[in-house]
Amino acid sequence: MGRSSRHEGPAPLSSTRILLVEDSFFILMELESALLDAGAEAVCCRSVGEALSSLEAQPVSAAVLDVQLDRETSESVADLLARKGIPFLFYTGQLESPPMHHAWPRCKVISKPAPRETIVAAVADLLKH
Repeated sequence: MGRSSRHEGPAPLSSTRILLVEDSFFILMELESALLDAGAEAVCCRSVGEALSSLEAQPVSAAVLDVQLDRETSESVADLLARKGIPFLFYTGQLESPPMHHAWPRCKVISKPAPRETIVAAVADLLKH
């Protein structure tokens, strides 16, 4: 998959590092491509353990989390992000996951699949607050 310039003027996510937590390889690659095209650096993780280690190793500007990762949820990653004051959103097919919605009622949830532009705009919006 080649990178292409889809934006006129400055990239909306330039100078940002975005944590992506997604267990599906193909979805993760699509998310990474969308964020790279928008000027971000993507930190890709396919498990909760990998995401938690990445968060301890390097700062990130925001995060995009899948709710269900194999047999675990991203709840501990969301907890750590919240403690660190790092904004995040859920990108999930698990729209019926009340515990996650109750824990973070103001957290944006984007339903899979979503257009690249929707994801980039939602991440840019996270960074404004």
